[in-house]
Amino acid sequence: MRSSGIGGQAVIEGVMMRNKDVYAVAVRKPDQEIEVAVDTYQSFTEKHKAFNIPFIRGIFNFVDSLRLGMKILTFSASFYEEEEEKEKDEKEKKKESVIMGITMCVSVILAVGIFMVLPLFLASLFRSFIGSRALMGLIEGLIRLAIFIGYVLLISLMKDIRRVFMYHGAEHKCINCVEHGLELNVENVRKSSKRHKRCGTSFLLFVVIVSIVFSMVIQTDVVWLRVVLRILLIPVIAGISYEILKLAGSSENWLINLISKPGLWLQGLTTREPDDDMIEVAIRSVEEVFDWKKYEEENFGRTYS
Repeated sequence: MRSSGIGGQAVIEGVMMRNKDVYAVAVRKPDQEIEVAVDTYQSFTEKHKAFNIPFIRGIFNFVDSLRLGMKILTFSASFYEEEEEKEKDEKEKKKESVIMGITMCVSVILAVGIFMVLPLFLASLFRSFIGSRALMGLIEGLIRLAIFIGYVLLISLMKDIRRVFMYHGAEHKCINCVEHGLELNVENVRKSSKRHKRCGTSFLLFVVIVSIVFSMVIQTDVVWLRVVLRILLIPVIAGISYEILKLAGSSENWLINLISKPGLWLQGLTTREPDDDMIEVAIRSVEEVFDWKKYEEENFGRTYS
């Protein structure tokens, strides 16, 4: 498989595809028409070359993903609002934008608390009869992993989330179709894999795994210092996890493939088989930002009339 460099994200009834600084969001509207919006987004690493240093760039790429993700989710959701919602004046829209920003900050704080700090306190329940610090760190990490997988399983029960996971599958299938040298059409996309090594799900799992290693190595008996260290290490963990993901997406080395396996297995929960309508949406999004015919001609020697 040859990396195309394109990536994407599933949204409400649609798919976003990004190629360098250009991205497209294709959404299946309630009237079944496909609406496509194309725009540019300059990341932190493109604005400031100092942020593009290995193990640093992962932090800023993660922030970029959150910012762009909120923007495209808002766009896709706008087609499913009530009519009066669409008629809001500019002042109300700005107010909603501020509220959304606050919500995003609160969500990040809650995520840090639930996935990074809570496992630390739950693991401390075992401290009275476990003397090994490394083992305590491992227990903390396994609790974090259980919380993460439990969260994914819980949200997958929601009908709307299941449809987003189907669009997530369509996104992966399109990228896999192109990167395996197949013509980008519904039939070929349908038979392509819904798992991909560059997926954000794999990134989050790498974050959990790397955090387990740090939890086993960096230990202290002072409770408040353990909490502070967990929080301060988040950017470091994210940076390392991003480099692993980046390497996995561009290498077919047997060891890298082995490391990628857990993330691909977890994608069995976050991706589902899409229907043909969803595949059509994903294809539209790809074609707006990526010349797949040129890519396949250069990498596979295929030509299309």
